[in-house]
Formats: sequence, structure tokens, C-alpha cells
Amino acid sequence: MKKNIISILFLVLLFSCQKKEETKAPIDSNKAFEKYKENFVTSLWELYPDWAASQGYHQLDSVLVVSDNVYKKRQLDFAHAQLDSLQNYPLENLSDNNIIDFYMIQNQLKSSIFSIDKLKSYEWNPAEYNVCGAFAEILNGKYDALEVRLHSFNIKMDAIPVYYEAAKANIKNPTLEHTALAISQNLGGVSVFEKDLISALGKSKLSNTEKKEIRDKAKTAVHAIVVYANWLKDLNNKTPRSFRLGEKLYAEKFDLDIQSSYSADTIFAKAVNHKKELHEKMFVLADSLWPKYMKSIPKPDDKLQLIKMVIDKISLQHTTPSKFQSEIEKQIPELVAYVKAKDLLYIDPSKPLVVRKEPSYMAGVAGASISAPGPYDKNANTYYNVGSMSGWSAVKSESYLREYNDYILQILNIHEAIPGHYTQLVYSNQSPSLIKAIFGNGAMVEGWAVYAERMMLESGYKNSPEMWLMYYKWNLRTTSNAILDYRVHTKNMSKEEAMNLLVTEAFQQQAEAEGKWNRVSLSQVQLCSYFTGYTEIYDFREMLKKEEGATFNLKQFHEKFLSYGSAPVKYIKELMMKERKK
Repeated sequence: MKKNIISILFLVLLFSCQKKEETKAPIDSNKAFEKYKENFVTSLWELYPDWAASQGYHQLDSVLVVSDNVYKKRQLDFAHAQLDSLQNYPLENLSDNNIIDFYMIQNQLKSSIFSIDKLKSYEWNPAEYNVCGAFAEILNGKYDALEVRLHSFNIKMDAIPVYYEAAKANIKNPTLEHTALAISQNLGGVSVFEKDLISALGKSKLSNTEKKEIRDKAKTAVHAIVVYANWLKDLNNKTPRSFRLGEKLYAEKFDLDIQSSYSADTIFAKAVNHKKELHEKMFVLADSLWPKYMKSIPKPDDKLQLIKMVIDKISLQHTTPSKFQSEIEKQIPELVAYVKAKDLLYIDPSKPLVVRKEPSYMAGVAGASISAPGPYDKNANTYYNVGSMSGWSAVKSESYLREYNDYILQILNIHEAIPGHYTQLVYSNQSPSLIKAIFGNGAMVEGWAVYAERMMLESGYKNSPEMWLMYYKWNLRTTSNAILDYRVHTKNMSKEEAMNLLVTEAFQQQAEAEGKWNRVSLSQVQLCSYFTGYTEIYDFREMLKKEEGATFNLKQFHEKFLSYGSAPVKYIKELMMKERKK
């Protein structure tokens, strides 16, 4: 009997110890993983100092990485070593947030390996080599005294000549499209060294000796940039690579970049079906607006032609080239006031948004964009970059303004600013996870901006048949982006076919369609991110509305969704569903 009691006590103690170990293991694993993430990010920034600076980490601003074979090997060694290190952290012992961070780190490392070993854009995209943007950010930054930033600028310039020599050594059979972009952006960025730097030196308290040293180095930098551009112009490129990726590379890049629960093929099929649905809705609206805008003109039999005629008439309502930027600036506070009045989500008034002319070193890809501060520099300005029509012909400017007419310009501002990109990125920087902030998922970021457009109109913003018709036209652009990107890169879609899709079926102005063709020839997969992210977010919201019924709170959904940072939608959905079950 005594032996039995001792045995039972032993088993109780053993079970108790095991239970303590089981409780302790996840806590220790999460602490260990947090430490791993800190070390990982530090090592990441040492490898990618310009990326670090874009996130507000400026301790390595004086370093300019030279992309030679040694550097490519460093990147591969880092990625493989970190993938091995991740195996030390079993997923079953990690918290939900750390599991997402684990997957995002893993995806980033696999993406790096894919880019170097398979995509090899460093060989065929000369536009990857451009120092101007990184140097401009040092001058524009407010994170330190001007003299400190100029000192980093000075040291960083030392590597510019060898940087461009390495670029020339890497380039093999570049695409014609990326070659033209590289020439344009590099020469456009020379003003950073010839104008912006000189202006900054004039305001600084540096000694005359250091100012002269910086000016002399700037001349050397400009010479290296111009030599590179001229080298590209004179390149004997008899067999240029096609800008099209092909099915295999495209599918792999889609999975790594988008991180969706859907495949590229599935998204393409969904986009094709959505285009048909939009055409049906647009016809109903255009038909009802016909008497107002077309008076007694006979209706055409072709439905797409009828829609186009009404859209073309409404599109005549637009601003002027000289007032384009000021019109955007005027609308931002109006959008803020509306979001507050409708209680759609909280917008932090302390985070500044600055509308500016798109810098020359960024020009040539998108007409409007957001440049947001990183998680280390949360209080810095967020820039709304607006493309300029300077130097455009009257015909091209008019075409562009009809595309961004009085209705669509408001939708553009919703997308880029309030409550789209600007708002989402402010929330992202407040996320407790640094990993989610720096590895922001493009489909979630773009998907939120597209979702915000529809959400605003559903809430009653500028409610009218004209606004809804123009919204559907704008949403058709998002849908067509996915179709265009997929077909161009995997099905050899010709420019003529692309123009038919964009102009005839998506009702875009010729200037906009030409710009989109230019963009799809310079980028891959990114144009799919809008439709993919939007579809996942909207479907998730509608599912919750159906399940929760009258208790569903739109503001709470928005703020909870955004609180997870710029993580892939599939992971945010997973976490939110887990929380609902608790």
C-alpha cells in the first residue's frame, strides 16, 4: 500500500512537472523567436542599407551597396542560413502573431533566392541601378541635422563610380523597355546632385573645405551617371530579352509576391467574370443617364458603345493641368471630414500628409503614388506624389484629365490617401510587429485601397448615378489590370489586344491606356495585387456581415483588420477568425 501511494505521488509530481514544461515551452519559444527577429532585422539592414533607410533606419545611410558577384553570394548565403535558422522554432510553440511573422520572413527569404537564381532581373533590367533616389531621401529627410545627413551623403558618394561599373558588368541582353526607363530616370535624377545638393550645401553649416569636397564628388557622381546612361544608349543589344516573364516564372513570382489563397490562374478567371458583371451594372446606369447627357441622340445597339458615349460626356467635367495638384490638395481635408462624420475608422491627425510633384527620379511608371515613412521614422512626412503634365501636348493633357475627371479624381484620392494607402500605412507603422511593417504585403496594401473606394461609396459618399458609373469604370481598371498583367506575361497578349481591352472594354482614355501598357511592360505581377487583395478583403467582410448580422460593426472591422499591419489577407483573416471563436 505504501509503495502504491509513493507511486501515485511520483506520477502526480511527474505530470505536474510536465504540465509546467508544456506551459513554459511556448513562452520560451516566443521569447527566443522575438530575439531571433531582432537579430534577423539587424543583419537584414546590414545587407540592404537603402531598404533600411526607406523604413526610417538611418544608421547605415553612408553605405552604398555595390551589386557585384560577391554581393549576390552574400545575399544567397544569408537567405539559406536564415531559412535553416527558422527550423529552430516549431510553429506549434509560437503565438499566432509570431506564426505570421515566421511565414513572412520565410517568404521573403525564398523570394530573395528566386530573384537571384531564377528571375535574374539584375541582368535584364538596367533601371534597377539608380543611386538618385537614395541620395534624394537623405537630403529630404528630417530625421537628423542637415550637416549629419550631408556627411553621410558625402561618404556614400565614394562608391558611385564602382556601383555603375558593377551594373554594366551585370547587364546582359536587357529589355528595350527597361533600358529606356533606366536612361530616363538616371538622367532625370542628376538634378539631385546638380541642384538639390547645392541648395542643401548653401543652407548648411559645414566648413568650406567639406563643401568643396562634396561638390567635387558630386561632379564625379554626375559623370558616372551620365556615362552609364550613354553606355546604355550605345549598347550593341542585338538580342534584347522580352519583357514578358512567361508562365513558369510568372506563377512563381505571383505566389511569392502576392501570398494569396488563390493561384494566378484562379485570379485571372475571377477577373474575367467580374468584368462581365461590371459591364452589366454600367449599362443599367448609362442607359438611365442617357436622356440627361445625350438628349435626343439615338441610342446605339452596342451596349459597350452606349456606356462609352455616356462616360465620354461626363468625363468632360475635369480640372486643368495647372490646377490638378491643387485640386487634390483641396479634396484631402474633405475626405478626412467625411470619414470622421460617418465614423468609418479613426484617422490620426498627428500624421502629416504632403502632396508634392512626383520627383523626376520616380517618373515614368505610375501617375500617382504614396511614399510613406517606415516604422523607425513614424512621424516623418507621408508624400502623395502627383505626376506632372509639364511638357505634354494639349491633346495628351486633355486625354489624361478626362481619365481623371471630377468624379474619378475623388476616387483616386480615396485610393491613394483617405482612407486608402495613407491611412492603412499609418496603421501599419503602429503595428507591434516590425516584420509585418517592413515586409508589407502588396496585395493587402493595394487591396485595402481598392476596398476603401467601394466602402466609401457604399457609405453614401457623393452618392449619384454618375459617381457610381465612374466608380464601376475605375473598378473595371483594377479588374482589367489583373487580366492585362496575366495575359501579357503568360499569353503573349499584343499591344493591339491590350489597347482593345483597356480602351474598348474598360473605357479608358488613350493616354491612360498607353501608360498602362508602359507599366505592364516594366513590371510583373504587381498589377494583379489590386484585384486579388480587394477580392479577398471584400469577400471576408461580407462573410462576417452575414454571420454577425445586426451586431456587425464596420468601424471595428476596419480598425481590427488594419491593426495586424501589412500582412497577407489570408493570415489576417485567420487571426480574426480565431479571435472570434475565443
